[in-house]
Amino acid sequence: MGSMHLRADIRQSQTLSPRLQHAVRMLQMSSLDFAAMVRSKMEDNPFLEDPDDADDGSRAQGVQQTASSDAGQEYGTHAMAGLDMGMDHDLPGMPHPPDPADALPGPAVEAADDRDLWLADMHLGARQSGDTQGSAMDMAACETTLAMHLHGQLNVMAMTPRDLCMARAIVDSLDDDGYLRTDLQELAGLLALTPAPDAQEMLIALRLVQSLDPAGVAARSVGECLLLQCPQMGDASMRQLVQTLLQHHMDALAARDVPRLAKALQVPAARVTQALDAIRRLNPRPGWSFGSSRVDYIVPDVIVRRQQSGWNVHLNPAVVPRVRLNRVYEQLFQRYRCTGQTPLADHLQEARWTVRNVEQRFSTILDVAQAIVRKQQLFLEYGAMAMKPLVLREIAEEVGVHESTVSRVTNNKYMATPTGVFELKHFFSRPMLSASGSACSATAIRQLIGEMIAAESAHQPLSDAQITRQLAAQGLVVARRTVTKYRQLLRIEAVDKRRHHS
Repeated sequence: MGSMHLRADIRQSQTLSPRLQHAVRMLQMSSLDFAAMVRSKMEDNPFLEDPDDADDGSRAQGVQQTASSDAGQEYGTHAMAGLDMGMDHDLPGMPHPPDPADALPGPAVEAADDRDLWLADMHLGARQSGDTQGSAMDMAACETTLAMHLHGQLNVMAMTPRDLCMARAIVDSLDDDGYLRTDLQELAGLLALTPAPDAQEMLIALRLVQSLDPAGVAARSVGECLLLQCPQMGDASMRQLVQTLLQHHMDALAARDVPRLAKALQVPAARVTQALDAIRRLNPRPGWSFGSSRVDYIVPDVIVRRQQSGWNVHLNPAVVPRVRLNRVYEQLFQRYRCTGQTPLADHLQEARWTVRNVEQRFSTILDVAQAIVRKQQLFLEYGAMAMKPLVLREIAEEVGVHESTVSRVTNNKYMATPTGVFELKHFFSRPMLSASGSACSATAIRQLIGEMIAAESAHQPLSDAQITRQLAAQGLVVARRTVTKYRQLLRIEAVDKRRHHS
């Protein structure tokens, strides 16, 4: 029969504290997310401040102290004049000289010091609250959406309220591309009109919306969208050819089968090629011309410049959050703190940890970036063809950190070089052995494939098998499927779609 007993075991295991886990997550953040997190902590923690704001407050305090000093000098001048004239200093309205007993240290002096500390920090808040200047965002133009643009045109058109209601319903049903994805009969059932609109009325309202600017809006398919833009073509014969292609030969048009189209239309292949070029100039997404115009720019974390002594790597000051410990609040808290833990004590500890984490984060990023530049100097000088094979382990050994730390540092971090802005992960490339036994990076092979395709004949482009044989002739053994994958990463189409027919 089994028995119950206790046993003590000694084991060693690694565990991450919650604070360390949070630090790891912060290291993996992008600079934009990290700056937003620091700003949030500055708003919630009274012990964190912006150095620029604090400097403004210090300058204001200096002005106040200067004014006080001038007032003291003015008092000394009046006092000396009174002594020379033999006047009694106890007369009404005459300032009294300071009592020597007031100079003794005591609670009043300590309170005055505290008052100066508070004034030094509060003066900035008063200045900011009284600032009435508008920001640049107040002068930013309001974005015009596609629906706003179309409704504005409907407002100036002469039509009955019933027709206007149906047209507005169609406009409100368009997607971001400018297409009408909802069936007209389904849309008619949603309108509170008596009698309910029939299919013919809804079709007339649709044609009305399709006549608005931009051309191609409210189309129900890509072919219809392109057909609506054909009247803008000046050449009548070309316009007719394009309309025929869009109406009757969409499958061959999508496959870019020029010989098939030329045979079916009984026109030269060069004429079909011109029609294809005219179709490419049309806009398949007319709704993209309106709406949000915000562009997400990449702000590099590290900037690399070439100098006479070599490559100089430094952090981008624009991505480093400006935060420091508020010494005024820290001194006041240390002076009047009570025994035991208080919420303010937790805030102070959190503030100190945040400042240290900011310093450690960007110090690690700079160390990793410097190690990458030392390994990839040939890439900076000669381009992607000179990229050397590099793995995370090499950088981790040189910096003295774990590979996982290097992986987190290179995630969503960017480096600005004289040849462009690259993600730090771009500089890592697995080695591929050549016929001679030397290692070559996958990035260099991908660049070589792009140069081969760029130099190919437009009428006889290179297939993936031909590119594989040319690489093998140069001593680079690469499988055909690998060539296909690299070509797709370069966003280059297949050989059939790259071939031009004269």
